[in-house]
Amino acid sequence: MVALTSERNTRLRIGDLRIEPVAAAIKIFGGSLVMRNAAGYLTKGATATGCVGVGRAEKTVDNSAGAASVEYRPGSFLFANSAAGDLITIADIGKACFIVDDQTVAKTDATATRSRAGIVEAVEATGVWVRMDEALARVA
Repeated sequence: MVALTSERNTRLRIGDLRIEPVAAAIKIFGGSLVMRNAAGYLTKGATATGCVGVGRAEKTVDNSAGAASVEYRPGSFLFANSAAGDLITIADIGKACFIVDDQTVAKTDATATRSRAGIVEAVEATGVWVRMDEALARVA
């Protein structure tokens, strides 16, 4: 490409709803934690490495037949808190948290076996508010 010599109609992505392809043979439930795998596909939250949290699934999608996409939304969501030594507390606000499964986050990466979910925004008795923004989670 060469530099512009006139105006350009540059496409814009508005809003926070995203639609992207799902990894093969994966079922993602509406309301669940969604992560991007190392190959770039979206998958349900799970203990795994090489992934990063991207947001919450808006609808249930079953990609057992292949070629399905899921609607997801980045933002702040309330997920279940892990237990015992991985319990997230108020002292962890502003720190990264890690994916246990499609509804649970933890304080640690369990000796490099878990991927980042996002940033802890608040902690309450019913769970952990996690800010899910892929770019932020990758650098946290």
